[in-house]
Amino acid sequence: MALYETILICRQDISSAQVESLTETFSNILKEQGGSVVKTEQWGLKTLTYRIKKNRKGHYVYLGLDAPAVAVAEMERNMSINEDVLRYMTVKVEKIEEGQTAMLANKGERAERGPRGGFGDRGPRREFGDRGDRPSRGPRRDAAVEGEGDRA
Repeated sequence: MALYETILICRQDISSAQVESLTETFSNILKEQGGSVVKTEQWGLKTLTYRIKKNRKGHYVYLGLDAPAVAVAEMERNMSINEDVLRYMTVKVEKIEEGQTAMLANKGERAERGPRGGFGDRGPRREFGDRGDRPSRGPRRDAAVEGEGDRA
């Protein structure tokens, strides 16, 4: 059997329990076809880059699969029928990584950095017009007055 990774995005207005139920449904379809789910992760409700079927957010779910191609095709067919699934993508991989995926590992990092993503220590804000160490440019010259004598 081959190894696959599937990411699916579910509608924003369903609950986490319903997302788990959907995941369980797709896992059972794989098991009936002779495959298995090696790893499952719920990445949570995330903002989409663009609207998909009038949704701005979606529940992301990762599935690591060890299944024959027929089982994956049947699972994808059921995903395409289900109206709670906005998008899905399955990719064949050489091996399924142990431990957490990068998405969950990065989620922990963001909490450590703080609310502004590590930019909270920029220092005090300058006042408008404050040029810091730069010297003044001097008085402004009016270009219209200077250029009048050049026309002929």
